[in-house]
Amino acid sequence: MAKDPVCGMYVDEKTAQLKAVVRGTTYYFCSEACLKEFTAPEIEFRKLKIQFAVGLALTIPTALFTFVNILPIDVRNYVLLTLATPIQFGVGWRFYRGTYDSIRNRMANMDVLIALGTTTAWLYSMIITFFPSVFPTREAYFETGAIIITLILLGKLLEHTAKGRASEAVRKLMDLQPTMAHVIREGQEVEVPVEQVDVDEVVIIRPGERVPMDGVVIGGGSSVDESMVTGESIPVEKNPGSEVIGATINKTGMLRVRATKVGQDTILSQIVKLVEEAQIGKAPIQRLADRIASVFVPVIVAIATASALLWYFVGNIGLNFSVLAFISVVVIACPCALGIATPAALLVGTGKGAQNGVLIKSGEYLETAHRVKTIVFDKTGTLTKGQPSVTDIVALDDYTEEEVLSMAATLEKGSEHPLAEAINGAAQAKGIQAPEPKEFQAVPGKGVTAQLGKDRLFFGNRKMMADYSVDTSPLEEHLKALEEDGKTVMVLAKGSHLVGLVAVADTIKEHALDAVARLRQMGIRVVMLTGDNERTANAIGRRLGIDRVIAEVLPGQKERTIEKLQSGGEKVAMVGDGINDAPALARADVGIAIGSGTDVAKETGGIVLIKEDLRDVVTAIELSKKTVAKIRQNLFWAFIYNIGLIPIAAGALVPIFGPSVYNVLPMLAAGAMAFSSVTVVTNSLLLGRFKPSML
Repeated sequence: MAKDPVCGMYVDEKTAQLKAVVRGTTYYFCSEACLKEFTAPEIEFRKLKIQFAVGLALTIPTALFTFVNILPIDVRNYVLLTLATPIQFGVGWRFYRGTYDSIRNRMANMDVLIALGTTTAWLYSMIITFFPSVFPTREAYFETGAIIITLILLGKLLEHTAKGRASEAVRKLMDLQPTMAHVIREGQEVEVPVEQVDVDEVVIIRPGERVPMDGVVIGGGSSVDESMVTGESIPVEKNPGSEVIGATINKTGMLRVRATKVGQDTILSQIVKLVEEAQIGKAPIQRLADRIASVFVPVIVAIATASALLWYFVGNIGLNFSVLAFISVVVIACPCALGIATPAALLVGTGKGAQNGVLIKSGEYLETAHRVKTIVFDKTGTLTKGQPSVTDIVALDDYTEEEVLSMAATLEKGSEHPLAEAINGAAQAKGIQAPEPKEFQAVPGKGVTAQLGKDRLFFGNRKMMADYSVDTSPLEEHLKALEEDGKTVMVLAKGSHLVGLVAVADTIKEHALDAVARLRQMGIRVVMLTGDNERTANAIGRRLGIDRVIAEVLPGQKERTIEKLQSGGEKVAMVGDGINDAPALARADVGIAIGSGTDVAKETGGIVLIKEDLRDVVTAIELSKKTVAKIRQNLFWAFIYNIGLIPIAAGALVPIFGPSVYNVLPMLAAGAMAFSSVTVVTNSLLLGRFKPSML
């Protein structure tokens, strides 16, 4: 059995007539509505807005004429028939279509309950209008169908507001691709659309430009920011022979690159494909209301049928009263408040989330987050700040840490490398004024050197020190310890004399440790997933108390890792901020994006942390638990009044009061609808008292 990717209903592939093939994958649908929503969501959303507007415009006067006696009953029923019929068979046609598809797939859902209850109410009311003597009462139920259909369309409209996120995320991914490229043709540099770049052509990429395609450096040197793809927080040095990835950013020098992958073959295009496949391939949850309806509908039909047959054959109260018993059970069992039971709680829940810095895009995430058992965190930009900063300074001999930092800042004054920015920032923070260097020279992949007064200073890695015959053994113990802790270490030397070292690393965000600890207390397993190197990832994991660390993974591998975690049946959440996290955010049961992250991540994620505070992950889960509890309570209140009247509708009081008890049923039904709606709204408003545990 396949699952409808829109509503989650099971569909038999052998008998299914509605299907669509997307990039080689066949999807099956339970209804034409689901097929259209899947293939043309913008058109369906526009139609839904129009239908709701029409329904609301007609429902307001329907309710007014029903509950305010300003017209004689004969005239009123004709007016109500005129107003309610377009709602029933025009605005509400989607429920009939859904009922047909549901019956064909042998699985009752909310469409069946809505269509059955509202149609029965409309038919009964139409008979009352044209043939008032058929039944003992002349009170019609026209408002029942109108209010139920319009309220449920409101709920669907609220749910659909986030449906366009997949296409929006993909569009923003594609916008990262440069539109033009500088290509060498016939010895001349020409600017051409990126689509016209062929494999093996040479492309010039200047500082600040995005790489237009995947390729190999054949000339020049630079550092390239690849964090969007690899998660590596520190830009990567590129020299002849190095590979570059499309849409990454060239930071410092000019590069000559030979194109190796263009168009749909680039890594960026593969990320786009992964996001699309993850979004449409993720099975939707089955709504709690649908699960209730799958049991409730057959039970109500059975009760209604049994009561009608019982009173006709055993009670001998006549055909009219027997039919009225059937109609009464079905109409009263259809709860008006059902249309607002979920939306009301979601509106208050999402509003409360926004107050606490948690933007929840759709109800499906609130209905899922409370069941999450594993939370996967990206490292760079999520658990860490995503930018390097000075963490350690070691000074030798008579030098002080301030002197070491001053000399390092002097050497890095002429550099645009992010490590240089970190060192200069640390010097400025301590009020250190670094003098201007002379004869500055950058040594690609190794470090920098410059003249300061009479001395030649060197600042770089072990390779640079070896090139200039500087013995690093006095600092070896410090070097190993800092490198094992995932830090980038640069050694400072004056001539051949060792001065000290400076360590730079991507630092952990404030409150990250508290958030991880609280999640573990809640019984949630925490995993770190990153494209960064294993040594750095493990160091961050140890500091945060994260037991499982998965490092050196590409975007596609992140998405597959999420899928593997889900294969055990657990609900998995993914927290990330970068383009490289988008496929995993889309694949996860709940994607949680950092508000300061990329637009792509925020569009793909279902929950956005506005304040960039990881404690809000805990808040989101707590709010989900509270909101789902309210939804369940609302569904209970939506049904309970109506269910309580089912025995009366079935004729439980007929032996005591006679068939005339049906004269008061319309009033009882109206009262039940009003009470259940008020209860649902009031109960939802109580969610406003929610307070996060981590304030």
